[in-house]
Amino acid sequence: MIVVSLLIGTVDVRWALLVGLALAVVLAGAQRRGGRGWDALVIEVSAALYFAGCTVAAFAAPDSTLVEHYASAGSSLWFALVAWGSLGVGRPFTLGIARTQVPRELWGNPVFHKVNVVISAVWAASFTVSGIGTAWLRHAQPHDSVGRTVLTVLCVALPILFTVRYPDIARARAMARSN
Repeated sequence: MIVVSLLIGTVDVRWALLVGLALAVVLAGAQRRGGRGWDALVIEVSAALYFAGCTVAAFAAPDSTLVEHYASAGSSLWFALVAWGSLGVGRPFTLGIARTQVPRELWGNPVFHKVNVVISAVWAASFTVSGIGTAWLRHAQPHDSVGRTVLTVLCVALPILFTVRYPDIARARAMARSN
């Protein structure tokens, strides 16, 4: 997502989207070969689907500015839809990733599930803010790619920091409640 955001406006949008598609496919393939399950690749697979659709649209209508102007915002909104949808069906998209990092005996723990609900919600909110904000900035200030890139980076960096810190905070709270 960040790579594509940086490339759009720098290179032809068709090639930027093709790079995004290639990166998503390569990352998903490498992780599958490394033993990761499909449930841990929700973002990579959904990125591949999104960039495949946008790449087809961009090559089919190379003179259309819609894809060029809003593909980056659309990717954030696509990820938001995936994240909110995963919460809606009761399977936070972060569960598969988290299961690769914690012992199997913790997978059924309600705190483990709640932590992933909260983390997925933070990511969903961040993707939503990024998508809406990027689309608005593109419309209001069409030539300000720096502002859109900064927003995208912040909307990825802040949830990463939250994701790293929150499990320890939640564990400490759960332990304090049990004492």
